[in-house]
Amino acid sequence: MSSALELIAEKDQPLARDLEILADVLENTIREQTSNAAADQIGAIRDLAIRYVEGHDPEASITLARTLSTLDLDNAMALVRAFSYFSHLSNIAEDLHHNRRRRIHKMHGSEAQRGSIEAAVTALIERGIKPAEILALLSDTLIAPVLTAHPTEVKRKTILECHAAISELLVARDRNAMTPEEERANREALERVVLTLWQTREIRTFKLKVQDEVENGSTYFRSTFLHELPRLYVDLEDRLAELAGADVELPNFVHVGSWIGGDRDGNPFVTGDVMRYAVSRQSGIALDYYYQQCSKLGAELSMSVRLVQVDQSLQRLAEQAAEDERKTEEPYRLAVGHITARIFATAVRIGTFHHQLHDVARAPEYESAAELERDLLIVSNSLKAHGAAKLANGRLRRLLRAVSVFGFHLAPIDMRQISTTHEKVLTELFQKVGLEDYSKLDEASRRIVLLRELASPRPLICPYIDYSADVQKEIDIYHAAAEIQARYGSHALPNYIISNCASVSDMLEVAVLMNEVGIIQLAPSLKAKINIIPLFETTADLRNSGQIMADLFALPQWRAIVGGRDQVQEVMLGYSDSNKDGGYMTSNWELYKAELNLVKVFDAAGIKMRLFHGRGGTVGRGGGPAFDAIVAQPAGSVNGQIRITEQGEVIASKFADREVGRRNLEIMISATLEASFPSAEQSGVDTPERHKLAERLSLRAYQSYRDLVYATPEFITYFREATPINEIPSLNIGSRPSARKNTNSIADLRAIPWVFSWSQCRLMLPGWYGFGTAIAEYLAETGDKGLAVLQELYSEWPFFQVTVSNMEMVLAKSDIAIASRYSELVRDQDLARRIFGRIRDEWQRAVDAVLAITGHKELLGDNPMLARSLDNRLPYLDPLNHLQVELLKRMRAGDESEELQHAVHLTINGIAAGLRNSG
Repeated sequence: MSSALELIAEKDQPLARDLEILADVLENTIREQTSNAAADQIGAIRDLAIRYVEGHDPEASITLARTLSTLDLDNAMALVRAFSYFSHLSNIAEDLHHNRRRRIHKMHGSEAQRGSIEAAVTALIERGIKPAEILALLSDTLIAPVLTAHPTEVKRKTILECHAAISELLVARDRNAMTPEEERANREALERVVLTLWQTREIRTFKLKVQDEVENGSTYFRSTFLHELPRLYVDLEDRLAELAGADVELPNFVHVGSWIGGDRDGNPFVTGDVMRYAVSRQSGIALDYYYQQCSKLGAELSMSVRLVQVDQSLQRLAEQAAEDERKTEEPYRLAVGHITARIFATAVRIGTFHHQLHDVARAPEYESAAELERDLLIVSNSLKAHGAAKLANGRLRRLLRAVSVFGFHLAPIDMRQISTTHEKVLTELFQKVGLEDYSKLDEASRRIVLLRELASPRPLICPYIDYSADVQKEIDIYHAAAEIQARYGSHALPNYIISNCASVSDMLEVAVLMNEVGIIQLAPSLKAKINIIPLFETTADLRNSGQIMADLFALPQWRAIVGGRDQVQEVMLGYSDSNKDGGYMTSNWELYKAELNLVKVFDAAGIKMRLFHGRGGTVGRGGGPAFDAIVAQPAGSVNGQIRITEQGEVIASKFADREVGRRNLEIMISATLEASFPSAEQSGVDTPERHKLAERLSLRAYQSYRDLVYATPEFITYFREATPINEIPSLNIGSRPSARKNTNSIADLRAIPWVFSWSQCRLMLPGWYGFGTAIAEYLAETGDKGLAVLQELYSEWPFFQVTVSNMEMVLAKSDIAIASRYSELVRDQDLARRIFGRIRDEWQRAVDAVLAITGHKELLGDNPMLARSLDNRLPYLDPLNHLQVELLKRMRAGDESEELQHAVHLTINGIAAGLRNSG
């Protein structure tokens, strides 16, 4: 073992070995594919970066910047690719190490890990919560991670597949005792995959279409969700059965949702046909999985009637199969063969495939997933009846759960559109049939006419009227929604989200439009086949959310709609836009206050609330550890009901690997369980004094943030010139435009490129700005007594603890020295010095505030795992930032070559990989 390994904690030595072999393979590949001189230069730059990072050596930083500025484009490209790939390879090794540590703990019978279902259930039982109470909660629970197509995923699907291959090879080295020949073969296989990566273009040469995003999103269902979610259900049922002393059959309380193909807010490329394609493609993936599993099941169930007795239902099912004289004594194979044939027939009718299934005997198609589930149950019950319960509890049990959860649609797709579009559509519809000028009505008048339309049998949409192109496109989408629900069931398209919802009429508008296609109908009898969900995302909308919902619940018509949806009303809260609008501290506090207020409104109305948290990957968009975030929600705001968006590159980091994906699903479930049974101590953490202090800090942070971002005219110039915001749209990382409107306004810029750009220049400004000023001024007035109050809040109030901890993570990933280099890109250096000087001072105040509150001597003082991860990647991340600055200088000086643009895009890719949760 090398001396370097001896200096590493024993538990982390397997990680060090993985990193060592990956670095060695990558270095050898670079030597073979470039030259020894290039490889030596990359090694020298890496050594300089290590000196700077590990020793905080300023001379090394100066030498590093000087060296990078003199690189020619070919060597710069080789360096960017080398350091980017090491970041990617480090991510793979670290994920595997997390899996390895979890396995070791389980093998040694360690205490259940925090965030696991086992730990959550054990904790609840120890607090006196009975298994029957947990089961009662789960019978009325919905937990859903929801995949979005928000564009910060810079890795191509091809690259992700290579990453998966590397992961499998490292796992094989870790878990198998290998002969020297096998170890050599494994090494050669690693070399082949890394060579493939080196010779593959990392950046797409084309802009993604929504259909591409549908395919990319479906990858995680094939790799993780279809396999791991049924297993998770089975394991939880078995654990609860042990506690309850009786068999337990859980309802489908965990689903994985999607916005891909249904979210048209600001995305003109989502149409009715695209939405139809998204559902059909998802259906194809689900049915293909059932087909493959049934094929394997048929091969396993070889029982002969000479040895076992089958029940009559199974015999009848077998008799429906096509005749096969080889299987006349094997009724299970005949029955499963018949089921497989019916799946095939169903797939041909409603699924979209990228490959052809093997044809099977003709059979009638299934009308619904419930029919398929019924046939599989016949097989299961018969197996149990003749003493083969172990067989029924294997692949068949997991397949039954998969069919029950994923149906024929795979993932429920949410529709989303901005409220102003609904107003535009209704204005034209009213005008075409000679009704009021809807656009000129006040709020009270709008409610009157909308409720009138909900009760009217007269349609507003007429197939014989010509509408404007934009309105006709919306009408086509409404009709597509009705067709999808008719074909796949309402579970395929269960939600409609209204962005920028600011009034009751915004909600009623969607009800009227859905009424036009029969998805919602109040007269002559109630039909509500979709949830209409407000998205409150600006500071003002969050403050008004409680009153809007109270006014909505006061309408008998809306009470009828909610009554038809099991008395559940969902509300979505937007993290990223509220952050861009008011800054980090204010966004978090306004969200928390909104939840507290909504709990009161819903309790008063007797309606169950489901919160949908629009969290992004980075802290500036609501990101951070999911377990802590859920547990820190106000008491009474969860109650078994929670949905959370998963966005951008975070989707791959959470769900590309099966074990990591399983862990992240467990975290959501366990956190929801704990948050749904708050202890008396947790319920008492919200006090008027704490709220008053949070309000004070929020107000001052808001003023500081707004003063810089919105009240400083030159700030937009600094932002556009000191970050790669102008280069990001050409990166081909998503189908959606980077702004809702073509303006130079920060208000119109989407939150995703806003946060992504600040991440690239290592400032992460949306994740901390304003907090330092608020704390500094509070402590200047209150002194040590005030600091003690803040430290008490940090130790006892989950809201404040999570807010500060997430900020600490962001500040640790930021680098003010590197950020200063980006300020060199601003043409007006006087402006740059003024703006950057303010940012630098506020950054220092934020760092000082976090260290004072947490009591840590350095950032991440209580998170050695993340600190270690950063230490591993900073020597490869920091040079990419320095080089990005140099390349941007060349580009903005007039070099418009395709090679230089590609090099800049590679630095963006590499920095995003190094940061992991960058946008």
